Amino acid sequence: MRPTHSLFVACLSLGAKVWADPTWPASTDEIEEILYQLKGFRARLFSDTISPCSNEASGPGRQNAAEWLRVGFHDMSTANTFFGTGGLDASLQFELTNGENTGPGHNTTLQFLSNYLSTRASMADLIAAGVVASVRSCGGPVIPLRLGRVDATTSGSTGVPQPGNAAQIFVQQFDRMGFSVAEMIQVTACGHTLGGVHSTEFPELVPAGSGVNGEIALDSTDAVFDNKIVTEYLDNNTTNPLIREPSISQSKNSDFKVFSVDNNVTMQAMADTASFKSVCQTVLQKMIDTVPKGVTLTSTPLAPYLLKPVDMQLTLNTGGSTVLFTGYIRLRTTQIPIANVDHIVLTWKDRYGGSTCGSVGTCSTTSTFSGTSTGFDDSFTFFPISTNIDTATGISSFTVVLYLKDGTTQSFDNNGNGYPMSDAVILQKPQSCLLQGTGALTVTGLVRNDLASLPVNLNVTYLVPRNTRNGNPVPAIKTETLAMTTGNCVGQYTFFSASYVITGGLSYNARLDVTAGSYGDYFRVASSLAGTCLSYSGSATCSNVTTPTSTTTSSPASSTPPGSSTVASSATPSQTLGIKPQVGGYNFVSCWTEGSGTRALSGAAFAYDGMTLESCMANCTGFNYWGTEYGRECYCGNTLASSSSQAAAGDCSMVCSGNQFEYCGAGSRLELYSTTASVPPAPTGTLAVKPTVGKWFFQGCVTEGTGVRALSGPGTASDSMTLEVCASFCDGYKYFGTEYGRECYCGDTLAASSTTAALGDCSMTCAGNAFEYCGAGNRLELYGLAPSASSTTGAASSAPASSTPASSTPASSAPASSTLAVSTPASSATTTTSTAASTSSSVLAHKPTVSPYSLVGCWTEGNGVRALSSKSYASGTDMTLESCATFCSGYKYFGVEYAQECYCGNSLASSSTNASLADCSMPCTGNPFEYCGAGNRLELYSTDITVPAGPSQPATVSGGWKFVSCYTEGTGSRALTGASYADDAMTLESCAAYCTGYKYFGTEYGRECYCGSTLEGAAAQAPQTDCSFTCAGNSSEYCGAGSRLSLYTSAATVKKSAKLF
Repeated sequence: MRPTHSLFVACLSLGAKVWADPTWPASTDEIEEILYQLKGFRARLFSDTISPCSNEASGPGRQNAAEWLRVGFHDMSTANTFFGTGGLDASLQFELTNGENTGPGHNTTLQFLSNYLSTRASMADLIAAGVVASVRSCGGPVIPLRLGRVDATTSGSTGVPQPGNAAQIFVQQFDRMGFSVAEMIQVTACGHTLGGVHSTEFPELVPAGSGVNGEIALDSTDAVFDNKIVTEYLDNNTTNPLIREPSISQSKNSDFKVFSVDNNVTMQAMADTASFKSVCQTVLQKMIDTVPKGVTLTSTPLAPYLLKPVDMQLTLNTGGSTVLFTGYIRLRTTQIPIANVDHIVLTWKDRYGGSTCGSVGTCSTTSTFSGTSTGFDDSFTFFPISTNIDTATGISSFTVVLYLKDGTTQSFDNNGNGYPMSDAVILQKPQSCLLQGTGALTVTGLVRNDLASLPVNLNVTYLVPRNTRNGNPVPAIKTETLAMTTGNCVGQYTFFSASYVITGGLSYNARLDVTAGSYGDYFRVASSLAGTCLSYSGSATCSNVTTPTSTTTSSPASSTPPGSSTVASSATPSQTLGIKPQVGGYNFVSCWTEGSGTRALSGAAFAYDGMTLESCMANCTGFNYWGTEYGRECYCGNTLASSSSQAAAGDCSMVCSGNQFEYCGAGSRLELYSTTASVPPAPTGTLAVKPTVGKWFFQGCVTEGTGVRALSGPGTASDSMTLEVCASFCDGYKYFGTEYGRECYCGDTLAASSTTAALGDCSMTCAGNAFEYCGAGNRLELYGLAPSASSTTGAASSAPASSTPASSTPASSAPASSTLAVSTPASSATTTTSTAASTSSSVLAHKPTVSPYSLVGCWTEGNGVRALSSKSYASGTDMTLESCATFCSGYKYFGVEYAQECYCGNSLASSSTNASLADCSMPCTGNPFEYCGAGNRLELYSTDITVPAGPSQPATVSGGWKFVSCYTEGTGSRALTGASYADDAMTLESCAAYCTGYKYFGTEYGRECYCGSTLEGAAAQAPQTDCSFTCAGNSSEYCGAGSRLSLYTSAATVKKSAKLF
């Protein structure tokens, strides 16, 4: 059986959600152990400084859990969701001295988290995990954690909210982050239920000698995640220093400004304890899921495995005839109490997926539990594994059976794949060593003799302190690749070695890989090595690795299908390496390239370490073609991709992993064989997007809905699926879509949460026609009926408005899809708009002209700014080049982006650059025969019209104001600390009138106005070009930019009292 388990049983109030373990190994494995194995056996100790919640490990008055939560917000809060920049990306490490991130808590938190930094645990993911852990440690809800964040390499924009901001500035800042007014209030309350304000950072709010250890708590239970922050505020008995004096008189009562901005409606809704925790779970997940554009998080939140292999390792025993197989099987006893468990049995498959065990007699071992660990909500028990395996037969995968005391069993087969365990390359620990003091490292690796001719390398990945002037506490990751030196051959393995000195004093955090070509033993912890390398004593005679004459497999990992036989000719030393002209009923064709962006053979695929020509032929029984690639991969098909072609025979130079006397292709090269039946060894069709299928028109590639099907009508699945079959099945419905190559769905409407995806995402060919696309995983190849005549008729049907929410530059960028051909239907399609009729070609192509505009090319967006910034709109259903041209009439440029967005302007941002035309690969949502750019790519058109003069920075503004210069904001405070407001109709004149009586006024970010009589916080003059945002209410004037003020001064009498907001 394939076991399933409930996520955080009894911890979520969202109902029971059940799914299977991930397929092991997974990219999330490292953080899974960090977050869940907290105490006890093999504990990672991630929560040590935040448990209990009141832990002040970093100093008196400093609750580490509260500081971890703050770090998550400070790192995320500079996000700009309009431009897709910032978010939770660990840029905070570069921003600790910019004045917005005061106090030692950020530094010490980042320093602690960096102990877990590696190539499999980004700093940004660790910050997110820190938020989850701190909230749970304090009794808060379980926050779903998705992974995949990417670390920034430099500082980001400024913009962390500061206590002195006006309420509307807070609203604007959180809007930039993608948070509504209600969410702004919620995330502030959820973040401020822990900890307090410190006198060292804010002496004006917490005078010296007040509070406890220099801290005044934000609520009366500052070490409990509860809603006292809400109820005490509503009951007016709070001591929150961001609500009470002295913050009021200094206009730094930021919590009051935020909480009261909607007349306490949101706070009152959070007064219920259960509602508070539910709201915090949602809004804090949104906080940690706010990431830069182009970063894709895992679709499924992290959850602990029910059963997981841990630290599985092979070691060549003395003598050289057997390897020791060690490690642990970890069982989650939250669901299966250990009192109910008797023992486990681990059974392995040999090197070729069979059951040949050689001299050890049996391919299984039994273990009883030894050692337990716990997390916040889970407990685990470990079953140690230690058994010998004959080197002549080896290992490729294993399965586990759990025996319960009531006589029942539960089998674990890694979702039908078996748990992979390769014996191709071994990091030999006894003969490897590390002196942690000096960093002197010696590594011995073993490579199976059939692979010993491949390049063998040692990769050392380690952390190096930055020692930068800004005090960045997070070390950099450095990887060094070393060629290993060949040593002795013992039995079936050849020894290799390499030495290196790990600098920086953090050698214990290093990770080691030993690789031979595409094979390897990866991510081994350097600190597990002893300080002295032992000598090896082996007497086994050096020998070739031979394949069995006949092996019947039974569900080997990544091997032949269940029930098929893997037949290999016995390799003898007298054989020579060469091309086999015939294998069974197939003849050698040639060495063959892969296709452009597609597989040459797309019928079926297999990969395993015992690959031979004979086993690949057996895998591909019934197909016209098969080919081996990269020494261990096998592909089958009835046709060849049109973009694949014959290559030089010498290109296929890699030997088969299961037979050193046969060639199995190379990187992107197939050792191609064809059936002796009369099938020409050449492409017989063109894989293409079909613009029409009968009465149906192509709509694009779309996602499934969130928790629902995009099309909710009937569905079917078939191994002979084609677009025509699905269209026939869905006759009578408005839409049909194919998915995952063999599935078909029908419906009259699209789910509101279904969105347009990159055309290249729908990359799977139909099971019944290799020349048609049938979507992909979670992607529908969508077709719709021709729309009725209205404002738009012809090639593009009008999908429901809810099918694709209009957005400004979606977070995911589209890959180039220029290699996808489009077949030409017999009839042409016509697109008619309210202003002009135009006949559209029925072939997807870049249009040279859209009167009166001409194609300029494919153009990038600017760096943090729009390439065209005058006006824009988006349509998920009917965007065409013609409609965008009409919308932008009177402008010099128009551009279409991401299939559905239209932008206009009279000038291009200076940082926008010309890109390859192939980058603009997405068809328009309103016409599948026109290109409408791609992610971060504009299909750009221009005209020769005379445009009005661009915006300027007036030297004077009515009322006696004179322009000073472009100025930065202050460090730790606003440059102008008087009155302020924000308005979507902002002009220099309206800001000047608002600031009457002050010495200065300044406009910022296009829509913000600030007043003051002195410049504060070391504000400094900036280049004039920095103030590049036009005023929201007057596009002919500049109104500063992000953290930049267009500053004006007046000689009038300085106002003595601040204007109330």
